[in-house]
Amino acid sequence: MPEPKAAPAPAEVTDERLRQFAGYNMKRVYMKVRADMTETLAPAGLRVATFSALAVILENPDITQTQLAQALKVERSGVVVLVDELENADLIARNRVKGDRRSYALRVTLKGRRAWARAEALVHAHEARLFAALSPEERERLHALLRRIDGATD
Repeated sequence: MPEPKAAPAPAEVTDERLRQFAGYNMKRVYMKVRADMTETLAPAGLRVATFSALAVILENPDITQTQLAQALKVERSGVVVLVDELENADLIARNRVKGDRRSYALRVTLKGRRAWARAEALVHAHEARLFAALSPEERERLHALLRRIDGATD
């Protein structure tokens, strides 16, 4: 018996069934944002993870590595790698915590502050470029909605 012939492939593959789901649309946008963010931060010598860690340390002087892991919602072992990377680049300093020989207080160095200022400007430009199709009010609304979803799922 001859094998049945396969149906010809559709001229255009669509994903409309998936587009009904907010999570799918968020994932698609996230992938674009993440890829562009990676390219944006490269000239500043940072990765998305180190940029995030630097921001939290700058905002919270003397934060411990455990607190940083909690803030970033990553495993403590992953934070050790980030802290090592930032310290090796002289962007942060790691100092002993009095009374706790196992903990370190993290602080951004002057070089780290300068790196942050440059990276922050790059990321603002990145977001302006990626979200140019939205009005300022729509951008504010998007931020508010994402924060609300994030807060409701903690």
